[in-house]
Amino acid sequence: MKYPSKKVMFAVVIPVVFALILRGLFGLATLNDLFKLMSFAFLFFVPFGIGALTINLSPIENVKSRFYRLCMPWLPILVFFAVTILLTIEGWACWIMIMPVFLIAASIGGEVAGFFKIEKHKNEKMYISFILLLPLFISPIEQRIATIPGRYKADTHIDIHASKEQIWNNVTRVREINESQDKGWFTRFLGFPRPIKAELNFEGKGAFRKAIFDKGLIFDETVTDYEHQRKMSFTIKANPYDIPSTTMDEHIVVGGDYFDVLNGTYELERLNDNTYRLHLYSHFKLTTSFNFYASWWAGWIMEDIQNNILQIVKQRAEHGN
Repeated sequence: MKYPSKKVMFAVVIPVVFALILRGLFGLATLNDLFKLMSFAFLFFVPFGIGALTINLSPIENVKSRFYRLCMPWLPILVFFAVTILLTIEGWACWIMIMPVFLIAASIGGEVAGFFKIEKHKNEKMYISFILLLPLFISPIEQRIATIPGRYKADTHIDIHASKEQIWNNVTRVREINESQDKGWFTRFLGFPRPIKAELNFEGKGAFRKAIFDKGLIFDETVTDYEHQRKMSFTIKANPYDIPSTTMDEHIVVGGDYFDVLNGTYELERLNDNTYRLHLYSHFKLTTSFNFYASWWAGWIMEDIQNNILQIVKQRAEHGN
Protein backbone atom coordinates (compact mmCIF):
# COMPACT_ATOMS: atom_id res chain seq x y z
CA MET A 1 0.00 0.00 0.00
CA LYS A 2 1.32 3.42 -0.95
CA TYR A 3 0.88 6.06 1.71
CA PRO A 4 0.77 9.76 0.67
CA SER A 5 3.96 11.05 2.31
CA LYS A 6 2.69 14.54 3.29
CA LYS A 7 -0.53 13.28 4.86
CA VAL A 8 1.29 10.49 6.67
CA MET A 9 3.87 12.93 8.01
CA PHE A 10 1.03 15.20 9.18
CA ALA A 11 -0.59 12.19 10.89
CA VAL A 12 2.66 11.57 12.78
CA VAL A 13 3.83 15.07 13.66
CA ILE A 14 0.54 16.33 15.14
CA PRO A 15 0.13 13.34 17.53
CA VAL A 16 3.78 13.75 18.64
CA VAL A 17 3.15 17.44 19.41
CA PHE A 18 -0.03 16.43 21.28
CA ALA A 19 1.98 13.88 23.32
CA LEU A 20 4.73 16.39 24.15
CA ILE A 21 2.18 18.97 25.33
CA LEU A 22 0.52 16.44 27.67
CA ARG A 23 3.94 15.20 28.85
CA GLY A 24 4.81 18.78 29.81
CA LEU A 25 1.44 19.34 31.48
CA PHE A 26 1.54 16.11 33.49
CA GLY A 27 5.13 16.83 34.50
CA LEU A 28 4.43 20.25 36.02
CA ALA A 29 5.10 20.21 39.76
CA THR A 30 2.55 22.97 40.30
CA LEU A 31 -0.21 20.70 38.94
CA ASN A 32 0.93 17.59 40.81
CA ASP A 33 -2.37 17.35 42.69
CA LEU A 34 -4.26 17.03 39.39
CA PHE A 35 -1.87 15.39 36.95
CA LYS A 36 0.83 12.80 37.51
CA LEU A 37 2.97 10.97 34.97
CA MET A 38 2.86 7.77 37.01
CA SER A 39 -0.88 7.42 36.59
CA PHE A 40 -3.21 5.23 34.58
CA ALA A 41 -4.63 8.39 32.99
CA PHE A 42 -1.27 9.23 31.42
CA LEU A 43 0.09 5.75 30.73
CA PHE A 44 -3.03 4.43 28.98
CA PHE A 45 -5.21 7.31 27.81
CA VAL A 46 -2.43 9.48 26.37
CA PRO A 47 -1.26 6.75 23.93
CA PHE A 48 -4.94 5.88 23.35
CA GLY A 49 -5.41 9.50 22.22
CA ILE A 50 -2.22 9.39 20.13
CA GLY A 51 -3.51 6.33 18.27
CA ALA A 52 -6.94 7.86 17.71
CA LEU A 53 -5.51 11.15 16.46
CA THR A 54 -3.09 9.38 14.11
CA ILE A 55 -5.85 7.43 12.39
CA ASN A 56 -8.24 10.38 12.38
CA LEU A 57 -5.66 12.43 10.44
CA SER A 58 -4.79 9.59 8.04
CA PRO A 59 -6.22 9.16 4.51
CA ILE A 60 -9.38 7.03 4.44
CA GLU A 61 -7.90 4.62 1.86
CA ASN A 62 -5.15 3.75 4.34
CA VAL A 63 -7.45 3.56 7.34
CA LYS A 64 -9.45 0.77 5.68
CA SER A 65 -6.44 -1.50 6.25
CA ARG A 66 -6.59 -3.08 9.70
CA PHE A 67 -2.80 -3.44 9.73
CA TYR A 68 -2.54 0.33 9.24
CA ARG A 69 -5.05 1.06 12.03
CA LEU A 70 -3.22 -1.18 14.47
CA CYS A 71 0.41 -0.45 13.61
CA MET A 72 0.53 3.10 12.24
CA PRO A 73 -0.13 4.58 15.74
CA TRP A 74 3.14 2.99 16.85
CA LEU A 75 5.16 5.40 14.69
CA PRO A 76 4.27 8.61 16.60
CA ILE A 77 4.72 6.67 19.86
CA LEU A 78 8.28 5.71 18.88
CA VAL A 79 9.03 9.23 17.67
CA PHE A 80 7.69 10.61 20.97
CA PHE A 81 9.92 8.21 22.93
CA ALA A 82 12.96 9.19 20.85
CA VAL A 83 12.35 12.92 21.27
CA THR A 84 11.94 12.70 25.06
CA ILE A 85 15.11 10.61 25.36
CA LEU A 86 17.15 12.95 23.13
CA LEU A 87 15.95 15.95 25.12
CA THR A 88 16.64 14.04 28.39
CA ILE A 89 13.01 14.49 29.40
CA GLU A 90 12.72 10.76 30.14
CA GLY A 91 15.12 7.86 30.59
CA TRP A 92 15.05 5.03 28.06
CA ALA A 93 14.76 2.36 30.78
CA CYS A 94 11.45 3.83 31.91
CA TRP A 95 10.14 3.87 28.34
CA ILE A 96 11.17 0.26 27.73
CA MET A 97 9.13 -0.86 30.72
CA ILE A 98 6.05 1.10 29.73
CA MET A 99 6.32 0.59 25.96
CA PRO A 100 4.01 -2.50 25.80
CA VAL A 101 1.20 -0.49 27.45
CA PHE A 102 1.74 2.47 25.13
CA LEU A 103 1.73 0.35 21.97
CA ILE A 104 -1.36 -1.63 22.94
CA ALA A 105 -3.26 1.50 24.00
CA ALA A 106 -2.28 3.29 20.78
CA SER A 107 -3.54 0.37 18.68
CA ILE A 108 -6.85 0.36 20.56
CA GLY A 109 -7.17 4.09 19.98
CA GLY A 110 -6.43 3.54 16.30
CA GLU A 111 -9.15 0.91 16.02
CA VAL A 112 -11.71 3.14 17.73
CA ALA A 113 -10.89 6.13 15.50
CA GLY A 114 -10.85 3.87 12.45
CA PHE A 115 -14.40 2.73 13.20
CA PHE A 116 -15.67 6.32 13.27
CA LYS A 117 -13.74 7.27 10.13
CA ILE A 118 -14.78 4.25 8.03
CA GLU A 119 -18.40 4.55 9.10
CA LYS A 120 -18.26 8.30 8.32
CA HIS A 121 -19.91 8.99 11.66
CA LYS A 122 -21.39 12.48 11.69
CA ASN A 123 -20.08 13.11 15.24
CA GLU A 124 -16.57 11.80 14.50
CA LYS A 125 -14.76 15.05 15.36
CA MET A 126 -16.65 15.40 18.63
CA TYR A 127 -15.78 11.84 19.66
CA ILE A 128 -12.10 12.28 18.76
CA SER A 129 -11.97 15.54 20.71
CA PHE A 130 -13.46 13.78 23.71
CA ILE A 131 -10.87 10.98 23.42
CA LEU A 132 -8.02 13.53 23.38
CA LEU A 133 -9.35 15.19 26.53
CA LEU A 134 -9.85 11.92 28.43
CA PRO A 135 -6.47 12.10 30.27
CA LEU A 136 -7.36 15.56 31.57
CA PHE A 137 -10.76 14.38 32.81
CA ILE A 138 -9.62 11.09 34.32
CA SER A 139 -6.40 12.15 36.05
CA PRO A 140 -7.98 14.49 38.67
CA ILE A 141 -10.49 11.76 39.55
CA GLU A 142 -7.67 9.21 39.80
CA GLN A 143 -5.66 11.50 42.11
CA ARG A 144 -8.60 11.70 44.50
CA ILE A 145 -8.70 7.94 44.86
CA ALA A 146 -6.27 6.90 47.57
CA THR A 147 -3.34 4.90 46.21
CA ILE A 148 -2.90 1.75 48.27
CA PRO A 149 0.77 0.72 48.54
CA GLY A 150 1.37 -2.87 47.48
CA ARG A 151 3.95 -5.08 49.19
CA TYR A 152 5.64 -7.79 47.11
CA LYS A 153 8.24 -10.51 47.57
CA ALA A 154 11.12 -11.51 45.32
CA ASP A 155 12.23 -15.05 46.21
CA THR A 156 15.40 -16.63 44.77
CA HIS A 157 17.78 -19.44 45.67
CA ILE A 158 20.83 -21.33 44.41
CA ASP A 159 22.46 -24.68 45.24
CA ILE A 160 26.12 -24.49 46.23
CA HIS A 161 28.61 -27.37 46.56
CA ALA A 162 30.79 -26.00 49.35
CA SER A 163 31.04 -25.89 53.14
CA LYS A 164 28.72 -23.63 55.09
CA GLU A 165 31.76 -21.70 56.34
CA GLN A 166 32.87 -20.88 52.79
CA ILE A 167 29.34 -19.90 51.78
CA TRP A 168 28.60 -17.77 54.84
CA ASN A 169 31.86 -15.86 54.58
CA ASN A 170 30.78 -14.74 51.10
CA VAL A 171 27.26 -13.88 52.26
CA THR A 172 28.05 -11.53 55.13
CA ARG A 173 30.79 -9.65 53.29
CA VAL A 174 31.05 -9.47 49.51
CA ARG A 175 34.49 -8.65 48.14
CA GLU A 176 34.74 -6.30 45.19
CA ILE A 177 32.96 -7.66 42.11
CA ASN A 178 34.57 -7.05 38.74
CA GLU A 179 32.56 -6.68 35.55
CA SER A 180 33.35 -10.19 34.28
CA GLN A 181 31.69 -11.68 37.38
CA ASP A 182 28.55 -9.58 36.97
CA LYS A 183 25.88 -11.70 35.23
CA GLY A 184 22.92 -9.38 35.86
CA TRP A 185 22.13 -9.01 32.16
CA PHE A 186 18.58 -7.71 32.62
CA THR A 187 19.40 -4.90 35.04
CA ARG A 188 22.51 -4.06 33.04
CA PHE A 189 20.37 -3.83 29.90
CA LEU A 190 18.04 -1.40 31.70
CA GLY A 191 21.01 0.68 32.83
CA PHE A 192 20.65 -0.07 36.54
CA PRO A 193 23.77 0.31 38.71
CA ARG A 194 25.72 -2.93 39.13
CA PRO A 195 26.82 -4.30 42.54
CA ILE A 196 30.38 -3.54 43.63
CA LYS A 197 30.76 -4.88 47.18
CA ALA A 198 29.09 -5.26 50.60
CA GLU A 199 30.66 -4.36 53.94
CA LEU A 200 29.60 -5.55 57.43
CA ASN A 201 30.98 -4.11 60.68
CA PHE A 202 30.31 -7.26 62.76
CA GLU A 203 28.31 -10.49 62.60
CA GLY A 204 25.25 -10.22 64.80
CA LYS A 205 21.94 -8.51 65.41
CA GLY A 206 22.19 -4.73 65.15
CA ALA A 207 25.17 -4.86 62.78
CA PHE A 208 25.44 -2.28 60.03
CA ARG A 209 25.88 -3.46 56.43
CA LYS A 210 26.56 -1.24 53.44
CA ALA A 211 25.80 -2.54 49.95
CA ILE A 212 27.67 -0.45 47.40
CA PHE A 213 26.68 -0.25 43.73
CA ASP A 214 28.30 1.76 40.98
CA LYS A 215 27.05 5.19 39.83
CA GLY A 216 26.85 6.31 43.46
CA LEU A 217 24.03 4.01 44.62
CA ILE A 218 24.41 2.82 48.24
CA PHE A 219 22.01 0.80 50.39
CA ASP A 220 22.28 1.19 54.16
CA GLU A 221 21.29 -2.09 55.81
CA THR A 222 20.70 -2.89 59.49
CA VAL A 223 20.74 -6.53 60.62
CA THR A 224 17.49 -7.32 62.46
CA ASP A 225 17.89 -11.09 62.87
CA TYR A 226 21.09 -13.14 62.88
CA GLU A 227 21.76 -16.87 63.29
CA HIS A 228 25.37 -17.67 62.50
CA GLN A 229 25.82 -19.62 59.26
CA ARG A 230 22.06 -20.06 58.98
CA LYS A 231 20.13 -16.79 58.65
CA MET A 232 20.64 -13.06 58.33
CA SER A 233 17.77 -10.57 57.92
CA PHE A 234 18.23 -6.86 57.42
CA THR A 235 16.31 -3.70 56.65
CA ILE A 236 17.26 -1.82 53.49
CA LYS A 237 17.27 1.94 53.12
CA ALA A 238 18.24 3.97 50.09
CA ASN A 239 18.10 7.72 50.31
CA PRO A 240 16.90 8.87 46.88
CA TYR A 241 18.33 12.34 47.49
CA ASP A 242 21.84 10.87 47.73
CA ILE A 243 21.49 9.10 44.38
CA PRO A 244 22.85 11.15 41.45
CA SER A 245 20.12 12.19 39.02
CA THR A 246 22.03 10.47 36.20
CA THR A 247 21.96 7.12 38.00
CA MET A 248 18.29 6.16 37.81
CA ASP A 249 15.11 7.55 36.27
CA GLU A 250 13.18 9.54 38.90
CA HIS A 251 10.08 7.40 38.35
CA ILE A 252 11.85 4.11 39.19
CA VAL A 253 14.48 5.35 41.65
CA VAL A 254 14.79 3.12 44.71
CA GLY A 255 13.44 4.87 47.78
CA GLY A 256 11.45 7.31 45.70
CA ASP A 257 7.72 7.99 45.62
CA TYR A 258 6.82 4.85 43.70
CA PHE A 259 9.36 2.07 44.40
CA ASP A 260 11.18 1.10 47.57
CA VAL A 261 13.01 -1.99 48.84
CA LEU A 262 12.11 -2.73 52.45
CA ASN A 263 14.18 -5.69 53.66
CA GLY A 264 16.14 -8.76 52.68
CA THR A 265 16.96 -12.17 54.14
CA TYR A 266 19.64 -14.80 53.51
CA GLU A 267 18.88 -18.34 54.67
CA LEU A 268 21.22 -21.31 54.35
CA GLU A 269 19.55 -24.72 54.02
CA ARG A 270 21.51 -27.98 54.15
CA LEU A 271 20.56 -30.44 51.38
CA ASN A 272 23.25 -33.10 52.01
CA ASP A 273 26.82 -33.40 53.27
CA ASN A 274 28.25 -31.51 50.31
CA THR A 275 25.43 -29.24 49.15
CA TYR A 276 23.64 -26.26 50.63
CA ARG A 277 20.78 -24.20 49.23
CA LEU A 278 21.21 -20.47 49.75
CA HIS A 279 17.94 -18.53 49.77
CA LEU A 280 17.78 -14.81 49.22
CA TYR A 281 14.42 -13.08 49.37
CA SER A 282 13.36 -9.48 49.74
CA HIS A 283 10.22 -7.42 50.16
CA PHE A 284 9.60 -4.29 48.14
CA LYS A 285 6.84 -1.71 48.00
CA LEU A 286 5.08 -0.14 45.02
CA THR A 287 2.84 2.92 45.28
CA THR A 288 1.10 3.41 41.94
CA SER A 289 -2.41 3.07 40.55
CA PHE A 290 -1.17 0.29 38.24
CA ASN A 291 0.70 -2.00 40.65
CA PHE A 292 -0.73 -4.98 38.76
CA TYR A 293 1.62 -4.09 35.87
CA ALA A 294 4.50 -2.40 37.69
CA SER A 295 4.91 -5.38 40.03
CA TRP A 296 5.90 -7.64 37.09
CA TRP A 297 8.80 -5.39 36.13
CA ALA A 298 9.84 -4.68 39.72
CA GLY A 299 9.80 -8.42 40.47
CA TRP A 300 11.96 -9.22 37.43
CA ILE A 301 14.43 -6.48 38.38
CA MET A 302 14.71 -7.63 42.00
CA GLU A 303 15.07 -11.29 41.00
CA ASP A 304 17.80 -10.43 38.49
CA ILE A 305 19.73 -8.47 41.13
CA GLN A 306 19.38 -11.30 43.66
CA ASN A 307 20.25 -14.08 41.21
CA ASN A 308 23.33 -12.11 40.22
CA ILE A 309 24.49 -11.89 43.85
CA LEU A 310 23.74 -15.58 44.45
CA GLN A 311 25.78 -16.75 41.45
CA ILE A 312 28.72 -14.65 42.67
CA VAL A 313 28.51 -16.25 46.12
CA LYS A 314 28.32 -19.72 44.49
CA GLN A 315 31.32 -19.07 42.25
CA ARG A 316 33.47 -17.78 45.09
CA ALA A 317 32.43 -20.43 47.62
CA GLU A 318 32.98 -23.34 45.21
CA HIS A 319 36.19 -22.07 43.59
CA GLY A 320 37.65 -19.95 46.37
CA ASN A 321 38.14 -16.87 44.16
